[in-house]
Amino acid sequence: MPNTPISSSKIDEVTPAQAVLRTLEINSRITLYLLDGIDDRAWRADPPGGKGRDIAAIFAHIHAVRLMWLKAASGAALPVPLEKDSCSIAQARKALEESALALRKMLETALNGDGRIKNFKPDATAFVGYVIAHEAHHRGQITLLARLAGFPVPKAVNFGMWEWGVR
Repeated sequence: MPNTPISSSKIDEVTPAQAVLRTLEINSRITLYLLDGIDDRAWRADPPGGKGRDIAAIFAHIHAVRLMWLKAASGAALPVPLEKDSCSIAQARKALEESALALRKMLETALNGDGRIKNFKPDATAFVGYVIAHEAHHRGQITLLARLAGFPVPKAVNFGMWEWGVR
């Protein structure tokens, strides 16, 4: 299986395993798409009531959870963690790109093997569902926090996160 993105124009030629890999890739690109839509002024804005994570810490958390699964499931060399209290948008983007690629490689290995992710049940496809649910939950938090901070994510980005066919 090639290590390049799978074109949606070749949908009839895609195996189920390639479709699962593509789905993970799309999810990762949507998380980056949201990151690119965040106003710099919202990045460190205090959450309502001063409690909870700010936007930077949520992106750092997404990366940290990816690293947690990579460590538990593959034992491969891990991308560098993000410092939630000091990371920049550019650092978050680089880290998320690296962890997305590492997840893709781990998933590709699983799909070319027994279809399982070590320490995750039931299987690799369910793992992708878990990753999507986790990141979508936090994308929702991020968009809400940005709005509450007075720097809403542009409407085009909000709607664009739903355009899986073009991301």
